[in-house]
Amino acid sequence: MIFRSLLTSLEKKTPMVEGVGIDIAEVSRIRKSIEDYGELFTGKVFTEAEKAYCVEKPSPYQHFAARFAAKEAFSKATGTGWDDNFSWQEVEVINEASGKPVLRLSGLTLRTFGHKRIFLSLSHSGDYVTAVVVIEG
Repeated sequence: MIFRSLLTSLEKKTPMVEGVGIDIAEVSRIRKSIEDYGELFTGKVFTEAEKAYCVEKPSPYQHFAARFAAKEAFSKATGTGWDDNFSWQEVEVINEASGKPVLRLSGLTLRTFGHKRIFLSLSHSGDYVTAVVVIEG
């Protein structure tokens, strides 16, 4: 009985991983989408702040691809993917003063996941970017 009580107590105090998502994106594919579809693509997927951040970088397509991968990884971590309840615009990648990328949620996505801890890691190498999202509840 003591063990069960201790275990129950630990479960209540210890955050549990509820979801993990990973995505890899080709920079050239995102570049082609932007070149072919322009604002039709960027306006659907990225916030104004994300677009402003990316275009000011020496390798803007790499940064667009990283943000795309982060949003995909988040959708996988939620376990629901992109459905009618989520909008690309409601999942935004911002950077802390240190440069650390974090996800900022809004709208229904914020109401659904705003009480959870969300961790994001991005990596770039050549024509590929990766993103990992972990959601703790």
